[in-house]
Amino acid sequence: MPLAVEFDKVGFSYGQGPRVLRDVDLEVETGEFLAIAGPNGGGKTTLLRLALGLERPATGRVLLFGESAERFGDRARLGYLAQRAQLGVQAPVTVREVVAAGRSPLNPFGRLNRDDREAIDRAIDRVGLSALAKRPLMRLSGGQQQRAFIAKALVANPRLLALDEPTAGVDVEAQEALADLLAQLHGELGVTILFVSHEFGAIEHVVQRLVLVRETIVFDGEPAALPELWHDPSHTHV
Repeated sequence: MPLAVEFDKVGFSYGQGPRVLRDVDLEVETGEFLAIAGPNGGGKTTLLRLALGLERPATGRVLLFGESAERFGDRARLGYLAQRAQLGVQAPVTVREVVAAGRSPLNPFGRLNRDDREAIDRAIDRVGLSALAKRPLMRLSGGQQQRAFIAKALVANPRLLALDEPTAGVDVEAQEALADLLAQLHGELGVTILFVSHEFGAIEHVVQRLVLVRETIVFDGEPAALPELWHDPSHTHV
C-alpha cells in the first residue's frame, strides 16, 4: 500500500515572495491521523495545499497515494475543508443542501440517485446533524456549521480528509466535541486525516502524530513528546 502523502526535499515560495517552505521531508501512512501545527505564517496551510496538489513545489516532489500530487487522478475522493469554509452564511441553504454539494464530483450530470441520497443521509448522521438536516446553515452555531462542512467533505467517501483550521472561531466545548467526532470517524472509516491548526490543545489526545512546521519541519512525533521539546533550552528557537 503506497504512502498517503510523501514530501521529498520540498521547497516553496509564492511567486517572487519570500520562501515559505524549505527542505521538507514528510511521510504520512495511509490511515494515519496527523496534526500539522505551527505559528501563523509558518507554512502549515501551504504544506496542506501542496499535499492536495493545489500548489506546485518549487523544488522537490510531493506524492499523493503514489502519484504526483498535482496530477492526482481521483480528486473526487479527496475531502477538503478549507480555512473557515463558508457559503456566505447569509445564503438560505440547508445543511442537507450543503452536504449534497459534496456529492457533485461523483455525479456531474446533476440529478442525485438513491446511492447519493443514502450517502448524504449517512454523512449527516455521522456528524450528529440528522435532526438539523433541513435547517438553514445560518441558523446553526459555529461548531454545528463546521460539522456540516465536515459531512460535505465525507459524503464522497474520501481516501483522505484534509481540514484547515476547522476549530478556528468556535468555543472550547465545540473544539473538544469536534476532536471527539474526528476520532470516532477515524476509527470507523480508517480514513487518512490531515488536521491543520495553529494550536492543537483540543485534539492532542486524539491524533496519532504531530508535525510542527516553521518554514521546515522542526518536530515530528507523538504529541506527548512535544512539551519536553519546548522546555529543552537547546530547542528554544522552535
